[in-house]
Amino acid sequence: MKEICSHDIVPISVLCIQDKEQLKKHKPLFTFAAQLYTAMYFILSKVLLFLVFPINWIIALVLIALFNKRVQWKRKSLIAAAVLLLVFTNPYLLHLLAKNWDIGRGKLPANKVYSAAIVLGGFAGEDKNGDGVFNSFADRFIQGMQLKAEGKVSHLMISSGNGNLQQTAFKEATWAQGVLKKFNLPDTAVLIEHESRNTIENAAFSKTVLQKAHLQPPYLLVTSAWHMRRALLTFRKEGIDVVPYPSGHVSGDDKMELADYLMPDAGTLGGWNFYIKEIIGYVVTVLK
Repeated sequence: MKEICSHDIVPISVLCIQDKEQLKKHKPLFTFAAQLYTAMYFILSKVLLFLVFPINWIIALVLIALFNKRVQWKRKSLIAAAVLLLVFTNPYLLHLLAKNWDIGRGKLPANKVYSAAIVLGGFAGEDKNGDGVFNSFADRFIQGMQLKAEGKVSHLMISSGNGNLQQTAFKEATWAQGVLKKFNLPDTAVLIEHESRNTIENAAFSKTVLQKAHLQPPYLLVTSAWHMRRALLTFRKEGIDVVPYPSGHVSGDDKMELADYLMPDAGTLGGWNFYIKEIIGYVVTVLK
């Protein structure tokens, strides 16, 4: 009997099924395994996130210095904490990383109208009453609106569900759809994908919605400049032809002042959080 391999359902490392009946019999198991893998990946990415933040490294070193009885370890831990604090609060170093990591925005063809701008979520969250509110990444939403207003795209697509570890009924894309109605955008020009929880699901679920809408690629991909490199890789690995159109650049062409080289800035720590997370996420995406 000819061997039938289930490579399209599970990785090649999983055993091959010998006939169609066995394939049907095991398909629910493969589906469950895939769902379990996705759930564990999502949970671990959230739970272990604190390990990549520099502020937590600094706190850990200070705690080691406080509770370690060996003077030599106390001194080394405090020196290491001080060095990390100086490095990760230096605006110039973050500016340098951003300038080399961020994806720049190319000039769009003058007369070309793209079928859709895919705006990735993360620009809004849920308040204590369960209502949506814009956050510091609202420029993603504004950028999408501008593209539509200028006639650069015929459709605006919002891709985002609820990325919180503790799930609620709030769906970012659904909330954004209500906001778009207030701007008098017709429903026929708006596409909503409200199930994704991360960038991987953004790409996979957006692909399905775009195909059902029969919108032809390439599409404009709108997200923050620091997130664009990973998002671009993820969408292209999913087989989606996208053109990057980033917003919210951390690094511009502005001249750095002397204070930016010498004066620590506590707000810079937050910027490093984003970039370290993105770099790790990019490597994981390449290896998957």
